[in-house]
Amino acid sequence: MLTGEALLARFTALDAFLTEHQALWKPRPFTHLQLPWEASYTELAAWLRERSLEDAENAHNQPALLNAPEPFASLARMSVALSAVDELPARTLEAAGHRLNVDVPGRKWQQIEAFASRLQFSEAPQHWLDWCSGKGHLGRRLLQPGQQLTCLEYDPALVTSGQALSQRHHLHALHIEQDVLAADAASLLSANHTPVALHACGDLHVRLIQLASATGCKQLAIAPCCYNRISLADYSPISSAAQSSGLQLSLDDLALPMSETVTAGARVRRQRDTSMARRLGFDLLQRQLRGIDEYLPTPSLPSAWLDKSFADYCHHLAALKELSTIDPQDWPALEAAGWQRLAEVRNLELLRGLFRRPLELWLVLDRALFLTEQGYSVRVGTFCETPLTPRNFLLLAERT
Repeated sequence: MLTGEALLARFTALDAFLTEHQALWKPRPFTHLQLPWEASYTELAAWLRERSLEDAENAHNQPALLNAPEPFASLARMSVALSAVDELPARTLEAAGHRLNVDVPGRKWQQIEAFASRLQFSEAPQHWLDWCSGKGHLGRRLLQPGQQLTCLEYDPALVTSGQALSQRHHLHALHIEQDVLAADAASLLSANHTPVALHACGDLHVRLIQLASATGCKQLAIAPCCYNRISLADYSPISSAAQSSGLQLSLDDLALPMSETVTAGARVRRQRDTSMARRLGFDLLQRQLRGIDEYLPTPSLPSAWLDKSFADYCHHLAALKELSTIDPQDWPALEAAGWQRLAEVRNLELLRGLFRRPLELWLVLDRALFLTEQGYSVRVGTFCETPLTPRNFLLLAERT
């Protein structure tokens, strides 16, 4: 758990690490046939490129354990040390109400239980505010006798479902349809609220941090998510320390922490791999067609496109991008080249993977340091193990 002066000390160390090595983690293997760093680390590049797609998958979640040539091992040790954060202390929760977890997917309910068990404040909350609440499952789990609950949610269908669930469980909860990014959202917060947000994306949880601190909320708890879901093209830091950093983060950079996955089933993974292999095969083709050796962004495509033959897939995608007529191709060879590139891309991404957790903690600490500047005592730790969710950082802030 990080608190007090340790927040800034860790941020400073992370900032130096990420800034010094940004040439290793900013370029995306998916968009480059050759990465800039490969000329400097030829042995590492060759070693990674020779590995299979299965090898890459096996190392994806814990790249730091990979026995790869230098500078991989040295960077791995630094990555592990700089991103190490203890779990926040847990408390025993009151037993959940009868059937309160009905209609909640098992993994989501486990996340709610883990999150709720870490919420320890010096004073018991009076009024929970479930931010971007969905159906309000988190708020209902937190609500105890004598407390109040307000749930704010943008989707009217979820508001209606949430209100019905609260009534079914005989819980006094107010479900409000609200765009939390709208100007009038501020009017729904008051100083006696304890806002909570479990995996509110990007701008949504930053907005909560800013409004809650301005309103004078004494306590708040946030598990951030989807740092790349922001309205701007580049990241806008909120703390003084991050604003002073020379690190500039694009949307692609911000997506790096989100690239760790632990929940996809075999069918979903196969579909994802096929889609990416085809895109990489088409990328080789479009470079040839355009006579320009650079990546061409393509739109998200319906999964039905994967039912086409590879030749039809490329013809249709070329037409979509208004490229010239395609000459006869060796389609099986081109498709195989796409799969080979996928194996190389996934293995080269393992080097970027070493910076995944440090960058996420850098972003979390930007939020934590902003809150300390607003007069809060802040604790940063994890609320569950990574297999339950890789987005397991939790910020607890309290004004004493």
